Amino acid sequence: MMKMTEIQARMEQIPLLAGSDSMIHIDKGFSGDQKFMVTKGSRKYLLRVFDIKLYPQKGVEYEALIRMQHYQVQCSRPLELGRWDDIELGYMILTFIEGEEAAVGISDYSPEIQYAIGLEAGAELLKVHQYHAPEFIPSWYERQVRKYHRNRDQYRSCGVRIKDDTKLFGFIDEHLHWMQSRPNRFQHDDFHLANLVVQDGHLSGVIDFNRCDWGDPIHDFLKISFFSSDLSVPFAIGQIHGYHGQQEPDETFWQLYSLYLAMNLVGSVAWTLRVYPEGISDMMDRIDRVLEDHRYFEKMVPVWYTNHNMRQEV
Repeated sequence: MMKMTEIQARMEQIPLLAGSDSMIHIDKGFSGDQKFMVTKGSRKYLLRVFDIKLYPQKGVEYEALIRMQHYQVQCSRPLELGRWDDIELGYMILTFIEGEEAAVGISDYSPEIQYAIGLEAGAELLKVHQYHAPEFIPSWYERQVRKYHRNRDQYRSCGVRIKDDTKLFGFIDEHLHWMQSRPNRFQHDDFHLANLVVQDGHLSGVIDFNRCDWGDPIHDFLKISFFSSDLSVPFAIGQIHGYHGQQEPDETFWQLYSLYLAMNLVGSVAWTLRVYPEGISDMMDRIDRVLEDHRYFEKMVPVWYTNHNMRQEV
């Protein structure tokens, strides 16, 4: 990890940031990037510094953010992507989105406004998914089946077990075919309240595209049950309604949503132990909650959705 003083010295070599007034370290999220809010005059920038080995991946992210502007997605505008080869680091400069992390600020609003913010988030996600994958990207089904088998093997060797996991594996194995012929679109791949910014009762923007991928758009909804519905059910319902033109989603949506969620439970155990082992207790609690919400996937539609009727409440 590079010291702030060293990064400040490097910034003076970048015309866009040279002569900046202040620099604040942002210590949030699980990304390996170092993130800083840089102020220069009346403008604020987000500076991300990363390992040079990630430069090709960051190039994909940078290009995607350019495309997001074309689709008028509320997100940071990419300004510069560069590299410091002598110290094996790269950097990305983005516009800074003003506001508060939605995971922190959502509870300050009434259920009606939380739902309205969810509607805005769903509408933005629909814009994100307009970006089609390049033709050379392999099929979603093939990639996900391989990933599931890999995650299952890692799970079985990690030493931590989900209660009654045989039911979970049974549901997944029986319904993997649901993924066949699904579209390949751009995915944010980490879309939830912690990666959204709110201000004055509205969505300010979507942040942290660093895990972006290609695949089925419905896969972008699975983090709702993990990291959004426990903080705000009205928001979670609003996101689903906003994506679907303020209509109810069809059966296919709920089937795929449930399948992707179940598959993610398996992968989350080994991922947490590898990346954030001190968080395994919290992750297992989240997994237990998801399984209860879906009655071990005997129910496609989660309890938190069916037990609330936001249309009547608002």
